[in-house]
Amino acid sequence: MAKKTSTKKTSSAKKPKFQGLKAFFKNRQTQTVAGLFLIVFALFLIIAFFSFFFSWQEDQSTLNQFADKTIKSKNLLGKIGTQLSDFFIFRGFGLAAFIIPVLIFLTGISILFKVSLKTIVKNWNWGILFMLWIAISFGFASNKILSGIVGFELNEYLQTFLGSTGLTLSLAFILFSYLIIKFKITPEKVIAQIRSKKKESNPVDEAPQDEDFKDSYPTKSNEEPIEIDLDTTKKTSEFELSVKDLKPTISNFSDAKDSKKEQPETVPKPKEAENEEVVIDVEELSEEDHVTENLSDRLVKDFGEFDPKLELGNFKFPSLNLLKQYNESISIDPEELEANKNKILETLKNYKIGIDKIKATVGPTITLYEIVPEAGVRISKIKNLEDDIALSLSALGIRIIAPIPGKGTIGIEVPNKKSTIVSMHSVISSNKFQESQMELPIALGKTISNETFVVDLAKMPHLLMAGATGQGKSVGLNAVLASLLYKKHPAEVKFILVDPKKVELTLFNKIERHYLAKLPDTDDAIITDTTKVIHTLNSLCIEMDNRYDLLKSAMVRNIKEYNVKFKARKLNPNDGHQFLPYIVLVIDEFADLIMTAGKEVETPIARLAQLARAIGIHLIVATQRPSVNVITGIIKANFPARIAFRVTSKIDSRTILDASGADQLIGRGDLLYTAGNDIQRIQCAFIDTPEVEKITDFIGSQRAYAEAYQLPEYVGEEAGTTLDNDISERDKLFREAAEVIVTAQQGSASLLQRKLKLGYNRAGRLIDQLEAAGIVGGFEGSKARQVLISDLVALDQFFENEQS
Repeated sequence: MAKKTSTKKTSSAKKPKFQGLKAFFKNRQTQTVAGLFLIVFALFLIIAFFSFFFSWQEDQSTLNQFADKTIKSKNLLGKIGTQLSDFFIFRGFGLAAFIIPVLIFLTGISILFKVSLKTIVKNWNWGILFMLWIAISFGFASNKILSGIVGFELNEYLQTFLGSTGLTLSLAFILFSYLIIKFKITPEKVIAQIRSKKKESNPVDEAPQDEDFKDSYPTKSNEEPIEIDLDTTKKTSEFELSVKDLKPTISNFSDAKDSKKEQPETVPKPKEAENEEVVIDVEELSEEDHVTENLSDRLVKDFGEFDPKLELGNFKFPSLNLLKQYNESISIDPEELEANKNKILETLKNYKIGIDKIKATVGPTITLYEIVPEAGVRISKIKNLEDDIALSLSALGIRIIAPIPGKGTIGIEVPNKKSTIVSMHSVISSNKFQESQMELPIALGKTISNETFVVDLAKMPHLLMAGATGQGKSVGLNAVLASLLYKKHPAEVKFILVDPKKVELTLFNKIERHYLAKLPDTDDAIITDTTKVIHTLNSLCIEMDNRYDLLKSAMVRNIKEYNVKFKARKLNPNDGHQFLPYIVLVIDEFADLIMTAGKEVETPIARLAQLARAIGIHLIVATQRPSVNVITGIIKANFPARIAFRVTSKIDSRTILDASGADQLIGRGDLLYTAGNDIQRIQCAFIDTPEVEKITDFIGSQRAYAEAYQLPEYVGEEAGTTLDNDISERDKLFREAAEVIVTAQQGSASLLQRKLKLGYNRAGRLIDQLEAAGIVGGFEGSKARQVLISDLVALDQFFENEQS
């Protein structure tokens, strides 16, 4: 044990040094200085190389006298420039050495502007290959300044095996291979290019004709247009009109010819038309172009699938070391297990209930005792002994499961005397979570059997959480959000956070431009004001309707199929299609909203819960007061997945779970989870506020989108209305309302309510604004107001005068 401890200490001591060095090279200032240094060094080499070609003969004598201050170099960059130029050009690659500073310059630019490492490596690979090719090619000239010693020697060496002809062919093959790979040259493209050039240089003016057609029409040559002499007694102007109806068909021409033979003398040829000829240009019919493959397949082949993560391609997910680690080894106390077993058996024996078998499963905070009663024992009899067993064990939170679903046993859950903390680190780092293929995976905690419990929010599809104050509800919300932050890219999921308490979710402000969604022209992404909550929920309903329209036009059933189709480039962005991220609405205290807003909140929540699952909008609603006036029947019907922390009464437990048991929990993250079938007891993972702060700081420090995800604009019934004639403060439907009133010549609020589908308050304010603008008259009791503008033309003139 001592050796293991010392090993751990040594590794932990070395770790900070390595991390410090890594952090130094990842520092943006370090990268900027390195990039600038490479750019300057590249310019230094280029100047030295150019100067070398003018001064290399005079500088030969100074190469071995580098330290002698009396001897000066002719190179513009002194002796260092001379040495570097001699090394890279004369002793290296000759003229091809100029590629080296170019590569160094591009590397500096890449580091400066954070280009991916793959691009830098690719540039160096192609650059070195091209440099060797040039050096070997110049080796034929036997000039060591042009080829360098490396190029000259490689040329000589390869010629001994290939000969000069073989080497020339090899170099040509390498060049052509490079051009084919670089410019994607194929025989089909070359042939198509040649054909297109031939068509441009030799346009065809005549279409193929039938044999009878050729024989019937007199032609001067194959290349000249067809000319026809027709005799007519009509005037020139009438003749020109008749030519318009002439069609180049065999039947028309033969009819004209026959009529000509029958009446040769009766139709005298006028002098004006003796030499007149009609020229018919027969236009060549071109076939339509056809493609051999589907357009979307070709786009995917050329550009690859659409990647929604590309805009934040360098985004890094939070690392596991941001989360705390605890000693999570479950200590099994045999004496405690034996004592509990004896007390359970003794209590049941007092009521004449025999036991055939008993088994214990030790979890982080709870131990499950599974008992198999003797034949003939009624289960309800054991169920009624819940309080008696709790009394004999002197424990808080005894819960009896009679029977355990899927097993022929009865379960008795007993809290451990020494509980173990389930850390967020342990559930996030588990293989079950890391390797999950779920759309929206959530790591809630660990089961009684100490297995990580992972569920998919997209399959729930909505989650209802309830629990008394201080029992772990807010920690559970943070665990849900942290799970999604560790698994989903900012392009894939967006959060709408509603926090009436104003203090629970404020830390997530730092990731506003990465993960949050909000209404346009709002300052805070975390919604705390009840009015803004109502507007956001209605805006989300508009977003839902818009998304359903997109699914309808794309002919798919859900968001997953839609995004797959969009990534495969089968949906045109010009038609309004776009990649749709999942949207998760989190409400931290639902009871407060119901108390202050009532139906205005409940109605859009119920509508979203009923319809929004297919288009990727999911709700997580939490409350500390699970009463029937807060969690109504409509809400419960659409929230099959529910989490219950400890509550104060059996009534609250039945309200949230439709079963008792939540009142028997021990608190501190102990919860019951149901998805509409059986109920599972889970110890929620613990994530502290400093851990959440580290995660949001890590994400917030990275490059983000220009702004938070924008929800559709929603205008409430009382928004943007005043009683004065201030144009900037008028309702957005002011002009439309004026057109309705002028068209009907009836100034009443009820007309606007019917035509524009408005509430009474907004319609009344529109009437007041129309009165202030002089479009309708004053209030006249039960009579409709007088309309002061006669028609729409006068109304347009009114608005033009106002703008001027």
